[in-house]
Amino acid sequence: MLPSMLTDRLRLDGRVAIVTGGSRGIGAACAIGLAEQGADVVLGARTPETLAEVAERVRALGRRAEVVTADLNNLETLGGLVEAANDAFGRIDIVVNNVGGTAPRPFLDTKTRHVEEAFRWNVLTAFELTSLAAPALLASGNGSVINISSAMGRLRDRGFLAYATAKAAMVHMSRSMAADLAPKVRVNVVAPGSIATEALDTVLNDDIRKTMVSYTPMRRLGKVTDIADAVVFLAGDAASFITGKMLEVDGGIETPNLPLGLPDL
Repeated sequence: MLPSMLTDRLRLDGRVAIVTGGSRGIGAACAIGLAEQGADVVLGARTPETLAEVAERVRALGRRAEVVTADLNNLETLGGLVEAANDAFGRIDIVVNNVGGTAPRPFLDTKTRHVEEAFRWNVLTAFELTSLAAPALLASGNGSVINISSAMGRLRDRGFLAYATAKAAMVHMSRSMAADLAPKVRVNVVAPGSIATEALDTVLNDDIRKTMVSYTPMRRLGKVTDIADAVVFLAGDAASFITGKMLEVDGGIETPNLPLGLPDL
């Protein structure tokens, strides 16, 4: 018997996804990409106006969307996403742990609290939501968790100790989760490089952009749809034999492409 077409194996009809940080940037692109392939979506973030805009874009694709407005850095709010999915749709098939981030900081200015905050925002949120969603994911029998890490989880540069350490921890946590939850739930990581988002735009000027592009083998910055495409692939049946792995979507960089230029101590 011939296998189904790849386009069929990318389809997510009848499945339900939770996407954190779904109001803009990578999270919004992931939610829309999943909806384009047939998934209904629960969106979580802090800003109700932008959440509503993304939800309307999902609904315009003929899919259903639920919105949970919350500060997801507060771990107690994450249960609301699981409740919303179960109440509205009666199932959870996909979890995209996208929230995270930590500002760079020189080593001597990096305190224990900064490392703790980076772990909470980048690691514990993903752990907590996945744990809360695990019963529904296991019941699905075809669950998929995609954790959004960063190229800095495998690269190094001055100023990124808290962020890079937390993102590296997320990668190994994902590998451990994949072992714990197999075979009913797959857990994988997408590690973006420099992606053109509103957050990046706040630090970019023409000179910085040219420098970043010159350091990137693909000679461009990433687009949010580059990450969304990777998430859609890992969420569906086309990736059914992939778990515990990291997909690097970074334009081919092997060194950071935005050196902070911090001096020797």
